[in-house]
Amino acid sequence: MLNEKELVAKILRGDARAFEALVKQYEKLVFHVTSRLIKNDEDATDICQEVFIKVYQGLNKFGFQSKLSTWIARIAYLTSINHLRKYKQELQNKSEADNDEIDNYHFSEETPERLMIKKDVAAYVQHLLLQLPLQYRSVLTLFHLEEFSYLEIQEITGMPEGTIKNYLFRAKKLLKEKLEIYLINE
Repeated sequence: MLNEKELVAKILRGDARAFEALVKQYEKLVFHVTSRLIKNDEDATDICQEVFIKVYQGLNKFGFQSKLSTWIARIAYLTSINHLRKYKQELQNKSEADNDEIDNYHFSEETPERLMIKKDVAAYVQHLLLQLPLQYRSVLTLFHLEEFSYLEIQEITGMPEGTIKNYLFRAKKLLKEKLEIYLINE
């Protein structure tokens, strides 16, 4: 594990290898956060690069009020959200979640592609995750896959803790329902 303060100080002094170490340390985190929000792999990769540019440019403003990983994850989250807003992808999912109409949210009907995906449970779970509304997918990814605490997720997303818990509960419920149907049909 890198000493964050020493690493940041080296980067601010212009040490390119220190920044390379920072990228190596956090590239999986950034890619995980970004790729869970952005469906297109090329866009996700571009956004990851944009995130590290923003990290480099904003590092002098980082005051260690939070962990470096939390700060970087927040930049990745906000950059991904801005990308989605800019290109108006998944607007329907966002508005449904914002209006608490998720109880009426339905997964798509059976298609040959979906039937093929079901053959591999891991791929099917990933398929279901991508169908979740953006906020649910974000919180689920940060909590279960990146193992951030509620407080850290609150810092990253700006959502209140109660909302985070609510979104986690609803996301798990939706996934559980769909997986139960899948397992019954197997």
